[in-house]
Amino acid sequence: MLETAIVGGGLCGLALASGLEAQGRPFALFEARSRLGGRVLSILSATAGMRLDLGPTWYWPDTQPGITRLVADLGLVTFPQNDGGTVLRLHDHDKKPVPSEAESVHGGARRVEGGMASIIEALAGRLPADVIRLDHALRVVIDRGDHVELEFRHGDALVTVMARRVVLAMPPRVVDEQVRFEPSLDETLVEAMRETYTWMAGEAKGVIAYERPLWREAGYSGNAYVTHEQAVFGEVFDACDATGTRAALGGFLALPPSLRQSFKAGLPMLMGNQMAQLFGPELELGEQHYQDWATEDFTCSRRDLIPPDDHPHYGNPTLRQIFWDGKLFFGGSETAGYAGGYMEGALDSARRLVRDVGRVAPAVAREPRGATGVDNAASVAEFGRFVAGQQAHILDAYRKHLNKLMASPDKEIVTQRAMVATMEQVFSEALLQLEHLSFDMAGVPIEKGRSALTPDILKTFDGLIQYLIDAVIEYNRTSCALSNFPGEDKPSRDYMQAILRDIAAAWKEFCLSVNAFFVARTPAEADAGA
Repeated sequence: MLETAIVGGGLCGLALASGLEAQGRPFALFEARSRLGGRVLSILSATAGMRLDLGPTWYWPDTQPGITRLVADLGLVTFPQNDGGTVLRLHDHDKKPVPSEAESVHGGARRVEGGMASIIEALAGRLPADVIRLDHALRVVIDRGDHVELEFRHGDALVTVMARRVVLAMPPRVVDEQVRFEPSLDETLVEAMRETYTWMAGEAKGVIAYERPLWREAGYSGNAYVTHEQAVFGEVFDACDATGTRAALGGFLALPPSLRQSFKAGLPMLMGNQMAQLFGPELELGEQHYQDWATEDFTCSRRDLIPPDDHPHYGNPTLRQIFWDGKLFFGGSETAGYAGGYMEGALDSARRLVRDVGRVAPAVAREPRGATGVDNAASVAEFGRFVAGQQAHILDAYRKHLNKLMASPDKEIVTQRAMVATMEQVFSEALLQLEHLSFDMAGVPIEKGRSALTPDILKTFDGLIQYLIDAVIEYNRTSCALSNFPGEDKPSRDYMQAILRDIAAAWKEFCLSVNAFFVARTPAEADAGA
């Protein structure tokens, strides 16, 4: 019988598998597709001589510490997204595009050399080949008391697998639509799954490779926005390599899923025509690669075909709970406490799952008790210095989140969302820092489920949240940009109470994560009194 079955071979599932492998915890990973990566998809271009990303393309070091550290740990080469040059805006299909001043469209985004699939391949390379099982589509999960029974479709056959626990590292809506549970899941959980939009599930992306980056030679950045009713691409960007010599342009389609299917046969011509209208007739013909995620059964549910009115909000705590007495877990970027939907969110979810699975699944081998040479007090002090250092950067992080929200279509409660995102970022970075410190857990007691080290770590945050609140109130009061947002420049008492409730919820989850980190690393003898 398997100890842990991970269902879903995207970034979250692979990062979880890598974490369990590093801790000596047995598992197997099941993926419905014939490839790993999920929404991460990099396709080789013969013309450009490089791989093109048809899924996630960027990450942002300023606000995404997990993916930033991962690509560094994996030894991958990254480079900044090209934003230099003129931006074009096409408002009328019968007219020429209008140039605008050079601007940083992607806000410090970086890309990975070789495409984002390089991350997937590097993570998979850390795992034994026999733990990965492709072409296994989950259909049924049954609670058998002391284990779960899983039924997969594998080609024309049905495969039954027994496991102590299962982690569903899949989009919640896809789970709800494709997987049957016995007994049925709690109504609150089902509602949370159905309300959680699958990030980019209804979108389509095209990337076109060329012999030369003619737009750069003409002084254009490659960034363009098309806003008229007949738009094919709504947003276009430069997809060249780090040197700018391997040429490609990418774009997100403006057409909804139903129209994309209706125009499927003519889409190659329409995409080429739009590139030509934006950047010149020489760019009408190129090597086209296209991915419609709305046609992917393992990405897009029926509910995802209707896009949300605003930018989707993630973080429903129900999806991060443990069900069936420690046998059922939910993962994936949409369940993240921070950066939901992004690759950063997938890693945030994976780190939480490593901690939670560790609470219910002791490692095969533990470090010997004592004699490790690790000074816990010194590690706590080092962590405290990290937290103290956050005070110098926390207002800047808030401004970055705030500016991003003010530039987005959804401009409601921007102060609240920016403050919560800032604290969630701090908590995410703190958990990363904790995982890179050494602790000797032998002899550290656990009383009523709480590790004796947990309060020492949490105490280092004294005053930080209040510092952020005071700094934000002062910043908002003097901000010219926020003066155009009624109620944001001078938050009311009720508004501040709502902010504090959200931050308190994020703090509670962080506290639980810190404690889970220590409990999972505590030898069985020490937690006997839990």
